[in-house]
Formats: sequence, C-alpha cells, structure tokens
Amino acid sequence: MILQIGLFGGAFGIVLLCAGALFVGLLLYVVLTYNRLITLRNRVENAWSQIDVQLKRRYDLIPNLMETVKGYMKHEKTVLENVTKYRAQLMSGGVEERARANNMLSDTLKSLFAVAENYPKLQASENFKLLQEELAGTENKIAYIRTAYNDAVLDYDNALEMFPSSIIGQVFGFRPQPYFETPEAERKAPKAEF
Repeated sequence: MILQIGLFGGAFGIVLLCAGALFVGLLLYVVLTYNRLITLRNRVENAWSQIDVQLKRRYDLIPNLMETVKGYMKHEKTVLENVTKYRAQLMSGGVEERARANNMLSDTLKSLFAVAENYPKLQASENFKLLQEELAGTENKIAYIRTAYNDAVLDYDNALEMFPSSIIGQVFGFRPQPYFETPEAERKAPKAEF
C-alpha cells in the first residue's frame, strides 16, 4: 500500500511538472506574441509619422508656391482656392481622411503646374522652378514612404489575422490599421487622346 502511494505521488509529481512546463511555455508564447504585435504596431505608427513629416514639408512649401504663382495667375482663382482648401485638410483627421486630402492636393497641384505652363514668365521664374523641384522631390518621398507604411500595415494586419496570434491580438485589443490607398479614379490607366 505504501509502495502504491509512493508511485502515485511520483506520477502525480511528473504530471504536475509537465503541467507547469506547459503553462510556462504557453505564458512565454503569449508574451513573445504580444511583444511582436507591439513591435509591428510601432512600425506602422513610425511609418505613418514618416509620411506625416513629408506631408508637413509639402504643407510648408505650398504657401511659398502660392505667393510665387499669385502674381502671374490672377485668372486661375479656382485652382488656387482648391490648393488652399486641400492643404488645410491635409493636417487633420485620421489616416483615411488625410490620405484623401493628400490625393486631392496632389491632383490640384498637378492642375496648378499644368495651368502654369500657360504663363511663360512664371515658368522662367527661378523661385517657381525651385519650389516645383522641391515639391516633386517631396511627392517622390511621400510615394516611397507610403509604400513602407503599407508594408508595415500588411505585416501587422497579417499577424492580427493569423492563428493563434489573432486570439492574443483580440484579447489585448489590437485593431487592424488602414492602408494609405490611392483613390479608385487614379487606379485606372489614363486615356491617351490625340
């Protein structure tokens, strides 16, 4: 009888040890997954802040461009008003609102530069040329960083959707992030008309 109790106690100890190891392993997995989700979320936030820096740079360049253009383009009031309107929208709201304002501002700036071609003196202005080059460089940086942001969102959202990290993400309140998307109208190839 005593021998049976000793064997039972030893087997119980082994089961208890295995259960403890399983619990520690599970806890370690939860901690590592949580930390990975935090890292991915921080990458998304960092990528957005990089976009934000470039949007702010463009935001700051636009008043100089507007002052340079105003003297030449007195009859293009609508284009100038739209640049001002979308510039104001660019610095407020969430990712979707700011992405929409960014796209509208990009379109309006394209219109502004197209209209500027009708003003040879403006085209010859060194200040206008410099501002145009700086804005083009900023647009390229925004496009590059936008790609990095969307890649970070993809990694983060994938981690939130994959099992079993999806369970940990739900438990700790992680939410998917929106992509910085191009509007539907810009996705279509332009028609070349002659």
